[in-house]
Amino acid sequence: MTRLAATVVLLRDGVHGLEVLMIERPHRGWFAGAWVFPGGKVDPDDRPEFSRPPRGVSDAPAVDARAGEAGVYAPDRAGDTLVDTRQFAADDALEEAAARRAAVREVREETALAVDPASLVVTARWEPPADAVPRFRTWFYLAESPHDEIALAEAEAIAYRWLTPAAALDQHADGRLLLVQPTWVTLHRLREHDTVAEALAAARVARFRDHSTRHTPDDTVMLWRPDVAFDDASLLHADGPRHRLDISRLPWVYTCTE
Repeated sequence: MTRLAATVVLLRDGVHGLEVLMIERPHRGWFAGAWVFPGGKVDPDDRPEFSRPPRGVSDAPAVDARAGEAGVYAPDRAGDTLVDTRQFAADDALEEAAARRAAVREVREETALAVDPASLVVTARWEPPADAVPRFRTWFYLAESPHDEIALAEAEAIAYRWLTPAAALDQHADGRLLLVQPTWVTLHRLREHDTVAEALAAARVARFRDHSTRHTPDDTVMLWRPDVAFDDASLLHADGPRHRLDISRLPWVYTCTE
């Protein structure tokens, strides 16, 4: 079953350029030992307006409190301040409103940082392959980090680091940092930005990316639309568009010809 989650990529301007807050998950359970962005599953209290779960999403409790990564702007309920120019179908609008609430709550619970929900800039929604367990459809947001002190919830995170996207990817390539694919791709895209203002400005005008993930039979290449092999892995080496991540060896190789 697919469950909902949200994650926030918190940014700050550091001495060496744009930095991202990464937290290390405990070395047990789902995403054990992975370095991720703060976030987690959408709880029932995050979606009070749902008379039923969104299309294709289970209303059962998640098997783990941590959704990790793996999840859009729309008007919220009357009286709230969550307003944006992006519009979505009804189910997606409800789903995003719940994800935004969860994103703010999870950041506060995991790091003690209070993020303004109106400051969140959506970048993507990630859905794992059909055979993934558990399956979390996760909304990704960018936001400038508050300047408050970080206090980790020990059950959710055992360490944190501020890293430039390039440094995080280099450490992953060296085998020193465990990343999951959506985290890696997000860091890869952030490498081109030097400041928080630049990254947020680019995200506000960028096309929203909805990533439904498939993979080759040997699990070595992750595929997203409009990759030529998305619907037929036998076309992996055929001519055509590419949107894929080769995870067969380090460093991972991302190819996107969109």
